[in-house]
Amino acid sequence: MNNLTAPTSEEYAPFYADYVERAEARGDVLAALPQQIEEIKSRLGGLSEEQALFRNAPSEWSIKEVMGHLNDVERVFSYRLLRISRNDATPLPGFEQDDYVREAGFDHCALKDLIQEFEFLRRANMLAITNMSDESALRRGTASGATISAGALIYMLVGHVDHHMASLREKHLPALQ
Repeated sequence: MNNLTAPTSEEYAPFYADYVERAEARGDVLAALPQQIEEIKSRLGGLSEEQALFRNAPSEWSIKEVMGHLNDVERVFSYRLLRISRNDATPLPGFEQDDYVREAGFDHCALKDLIQEFEFLRRANMLAITNMSDESALRRGTASGATISAGALIYMLVGHVDHHMASLREKHLPALQ
């Protein structure tokens, strides 16, 4: 891919506007993809297993659960990206993130494994995006009942991570210092 431009508001559901805006704020979204691997390692890689179980409220996700959620969404968004970029017009269903986190048991996983899993997923996605044609990024499909473009999904991959990392910096990590 040589030319990725910011998606217009017609290329994604309003729910995803925060993710797209966060990605736009980065400037070069393609450069942000590998940067986020290092940012996660830097921010979370030094936490102990006990610290990674911290949740800022009983009803909130632990740090491990947030990391597991990032992995789940990396998979879901990349699957949508694959299907839409390949011109598959089949509508794609949504998913319930809280159910996924509850059923996954991320608190029983090693934090280092969750971080490594993210790195592997992201690196695979970076290769797929690099090999994607500019035309493919413009293609649109339907996910969660709304129109979405392949390019918007690339922005959403970046913005979703930034959204949760900001939340961790604001709500979780200060309590561990």
